[in-house]
Parts: sequence; structure tokens; C-alpha cells
Amino acid sequence: MSKSHHPKENHLLSVLLEAEWKRIEPHLMPVDMPLGQVVYESGDRLDHVYFPTTAIISLLYVMEDGASAEIAIVGNEGLVGIALFMGGETTPSRAVVQSAGHAYRLDARILKEEFHRAGPVQRLLLRYTQALITQMAQTAVCNRHHSIDQQLCRWLLLSIDRLPSNELKMTQELIANMLGVRRPGVTEAATKLQDAGLIRYSYGHIEVLDRPGLEKRVCECYGVVRREFDRLLPDLRAI
Repeated sequence: MSKSHHPKENHLLSVLLEAEWKRIEPHLMPVDMPLGQVVYESGDRLDHVYFPTTAIISLLYVMEDGASAEIAIVGNEGLVGIALFMGGETTPSRAVVQSAGHAYRLDARILKEEFHRAGPVQRLLLRYTQALITQMAQTAVCNRHHSIDQQLCRWLLLSIDRLPSNELKMTQELIANMLGVRRPGVTEAATKLQDAGLIRYSYGHIEVLDRPGLEKRVCECYGVVRREFDRLLPDLRAI
């Protein structure tokens, strides 16, 4: 496997014990994740899970009229496809690549075998799922009660937490789809943040210039999610 795109760049894979790693590693397949790729659609039967290393994947709920809203994002801290080991096999959400990069794909059968051993992998996946559920719940609260610029701050911070740099390739239209708001609202919010010197925005490209400034401006939702991930996924070798 290429040194520049190693599976252990994914946090969950990086903390596997040696025995679990030896069983899983031969089955990991590197895959490219181009921007906008649909990893799975609502209702699809899941045949694989994906462990992002440099890509970020957005989990979206899509309404009958085509409107959508993001319920969570997954990057190198986690995996996409929790329905496989939770027993559902399918999910009503859509998974779309939000930031292009790489991931590792694992066959559903291999993951289920590891999960049903009821050992460290199962405990690891259940802890991750609890943290992901927290992110989903907090996103719903944030979208209902907080301003668009606060939501944008939260979204930017969660995204750059999962990237090696402070730069994202993302249009305002895509951000509006993620947040479930109208594009003019995103334009206004991005302009406020740029005027405050917190970000630099040009078409399809956002650079975070002042992370501490964003953290001061963001609502409490970002901190709730960050603390829960830190609490549940600190050094997982110990679980």
C-alpha cells in the first residue's frame, strides 16, 4: 500500500490491536473519492464500509422534493456505513463526498465477522457510533436554533478537523445543500466571516485564516460534538 495513503491515517484503523489489524488489513482496498461522488443512495443495500483517510463524506437526508440537509460528516476519525453492523443493512440517508480525497473500502462480510467476535472491534465501533449519533443530534438542534453564520462556523471547524490543511474546495451552492438553507443565506454568512478576517473565499475555495476567531464565533454545538468524540475516542487501545 502506498505510504502517502496508508489505511492507518484513519483513526479507527490506527488503533486496532495487532491481531485485529492482521485479519482486516489484507481486505482493505484503497479507493479514490472525487468531489460529489455518491457513495450510497437512500435505501441502498450496503455491501461495504468506507474508512476515509483524506476525504470527507457528508451524510444527507433528502426530501421527496429534492431538498436536502446534512446530518453528519465523516472524515479520518470514522467510517461510513454503520448500518451494516447495527443490523439495518440499509439507511434512509445519502452519503456524498464533500471533500475529495482517499478512503479504504472493506467488504461487509469481513466487518460483520469482526463485529460478531464481540471483542475490541465491536467496542470500538459502538463507541464511534455513539459519537456519530451525538453529532447527528447536535446538527439537528443547531439547524433549528442557530444562525446561518454560526452553522457555517460549525461546519467549517468540523471539516478542517478532518483535513491536513485549513483549505476546502466547496462552492456556496454545495454548502447551502449541506446546511439545508438558501444560497443567498450562505453568501451573506460567508461575506460576514470574510469581512471579519476569519476566512478567505473565492469561487469553489475556502481558506480558514483565523481558527481561534471561528471558535469564538461558533455556537456551543461544535464544542459538544468535539468533546464527545474526545471522550469516547481518546486512546482506543485501552478499551
